[in-house]
Amino acid sequence: MAISIYPVTPDFAAEVGDVDLAKPLSPEDRDAIKAAFWQYAVLVFPAQGLTSDQHVAFAQVFGPMEPNINSYADEIKKERIDNRVSDVSNLDADNNILPAESRKRQSGLANRLWHTDSSFRHVPALTSLLYSRRVAPIGGHTQFADMRAAWDALPTAMQQRIDGLVVEHSIFHSRATIGFTDYSERERTSLPGALQLLVRTIPESGRRALYLASHAFRIAGMPDDEAHGLIAELMAHATQRQFVHTHRWRQNDLVMWDNRCTMHRGTEYDERRWPRDMHRATVSDIGNTREAAAGHAKHAAA
Repeated sequence: MAISIYPVTPDFAAEVGDVDLAKPLSPEDRDAIKAAFWQYAVLVFPAQGLTSDQHVAFAQVFGPMEPNINSYADEIKKERIDNRVSDVSNLDADNNILPAESRKRQSGLANRLWHTDSSFRHVPALTSLLYSRRVAPIGGHTQFADMRAAWDALPTAMQQRIDGLVVEHSIFHSRATIGFTDYSERERTSLPGALQLLVRTIPESGRRALYLASHAFRIAGMPDDEAHGLIAELMAHATQRQFVHTHRWRQNDLVMWDNRCTMHRGTEYDERRWPRDMHRATVSDIGNTREAAAGHAKHAAA
């Protein structure tokens, strides 16, 4: 039986049925999933019973895995799960709820800010695949913003103003926004930040998309006050209700999203009461956004 696609909206977010990701995909199913992903940007696969190997194997259908970001944080190096995937739970190495003073807990609260994964890396993320092993009974949803639709809805004058701008991203900026600055020099050196285009083109669809995140804090060639105001204005525009889909987690959901053209954030839940065990596999993009755009331009001119 071929897979089934159930769109949430005509162009953003869809559920995928009649597929068991624990098994190798047929070429037909693999192509159908990729086509759905390029169209909808967020895909939900319910009721998947996955081992870490199976989770990683499906992620690798879309490209090479990104190095686990948790490896830079001293506390998180006590591996609770497979070190190929990121631990975005509220649990310690013994599967107990993290204490209030935990650095992992405090840093993780920044996931409630709108962001796109790894925009602070020179080579950012293409897709993230988050698997729910245990969910909170109340709250803890994930919201996604369609940055393609947000671009389409901008006035032409704003599109012309921002196209070609280059933005600096840093994970330490987003963490400082929530008051968490407790990082060692070694940790800061390991993630120096990156420059990315503010507007990018998605190769598979040709659609333009804003590329924003809470990690963004500076625009090349623009005074900081003006840059902060512009970024805040665009973030507010892109996260209006008409661009946002909310996913309410069920145990064993696998949700994947296109980091190139979406933002996401976690919503609040009582994280000092309810265990929430989530594992994220992340696939790297093909290169830095500026370098990729320059390469495409050179190819087009040839």
